[in-house]
Amino acid sequence: MKEKSVFDLAALPPTFVWGAATSAYQIEGGVTADGRKPSIWDTFCRVPGAIDNGDTGDLACDHYRRWPEDIALMRRLGLDAYRFSVAWPRVMPDGVGRPNPAGIAFYDRLVDGLLAAGIRPFATLYHWDLPQVLQDRGGWPARDTALAFADYAATVAAALGDRVTDWMTVNEPLCCAWIGYLEGRMAPGECDLARAVPASHHLLLGHGLAAAAVRANATAPASVGAVCNLSPIEPASDSDADVAAAVRADGHVNRWWLDPLFGRGYPTDMIDTYRVAPPVRPGDLEAIGAPLDFFGVNYYFRQVVADDPGGPVPYARQVSVPGALETAMGWESHPVGLTELLVRLAEVYGATSIYVTENGSAWGDEVGPGGEVEDKRRTEYLELHLEACAAAAARGVPVDGYFAWSLLDNFEWAYGYDKRFGLVYVDYLTQRRTIKASGHRYAEVIREHKQRRQEG
Repeated sequence: MKEKSVFDLAALPPTFVWGAATSAYQIEGGVTADGRKPSIWDTFCRVPGAIDNGDTGDLACDHYRRWPEDIALMRRLGLDAYRFSVAWPRVMPDGVGRPNPAGIAFYDRLVDGLLAAGIRPFATLYHWDLPQVLQDRGGWPARDTALAFADYAATVAAALGDRVTDWMTVNEPLCCAWIGYLEGRMAPGECDLARAVPASHHLLLGHGLAAAAVRANATAPASVGAVCNLSPIEPASDSDADVAAAVRADGHVNRWWLDPLFGRGYPTDMIDTYRVAPPVRPGDLEAIGAPLDFFGVNYYFRQVVADDPGGPVPYARQVSVPGALETAMGWESHPVGLTELLVRLAEVYGATSIYVTENGSAWGDEVGPGGEVEDKRRTEYLELHLEACAAAAARGVPVDGYFAWSLLDNFEWAYGYDKRFGLVYVDYLTQRRTIKASGHRYAEVIREHKQRRQEG
């Protein structure tokens, strides 16, 4: 019987890449194995009350030992590609200096295993796990951290760049700078705008320097991109105050990152809002705005905002949408927002190749009596957001691939292990993996698209 799709797969290009994504600290475990030293997340997890239930990433999904099993799961799903992150404190435990051969060897094995399975590796160089030793020396507010990141990127590219051709530099700099250094809800847990703004600049500078380092040290042709989490912003009302708040929120969430990455420099209205200027030196904006081979967008929700003059920067308060379907994270499911972002990236910023590098949803998954996980709402969420990608492609947007978040249930940062995003259910007591109904549905969609590609 022919598998039925809820959207027009023909709108997606024949070369569309079907993938899933993870990050090192969220799945690897092995935090003291083979020379790895602490990251800021190892430290933050020890702060009382910082993480729900006092959870840590010490074991996580034990991927450091179970990676062959996880590659087998990827094959069962029919994935074209796997987006993973390299742990800086595993490869370069002291942040700078001599690399750790055992750490590099782990990623050598992982990459070789992926390629042997016919799965294309997409490597992310930084997914938030800054070596603690560099945080002790100033962290991302210090320019030296961007320089250290470039050296680390060169090391990884030299080691893996004969086989890895797809590279992502910094994942979600917004979370690193604004949530880590301004709001204090993520590592390193600071609340200081005067440090957050320099952190934002050095994260972007780190991207630019790392992109150049990868291209200089990889021996295979390197395709390099940046990854930002973006949200469409809408005012809560038509009032002038709320409309102005939406402009500020868009600047804070979207334009502060997109404008410099696409060669436009920092938006001046946001410098006025922050009243803190980024510490730009000659050549910085050119490095940040160097042409990208692709752009990665992580999308989870839109933001509807109201003016909040007494609140924190950007003086815009997110409000709930009456009647909206919300995930277990309290995030609104709003698929059309993904289409809007993809169109904006192409039409406003001129992006010529776009991957959806993260998209997914957390729900209260339960294992059935037969061991099955019937996650109907995640399946519907997945279908609707793939439909949103197809809708953008039908409008001429160069959408080149989609990476579901996440391959596995994992350590969900400050939320610990309660929030499950995976296509694969992980029993954290036994580490048993079970493909959920959403994973099986994703595999069906992939098979259908590949079949059409062969027929076409």
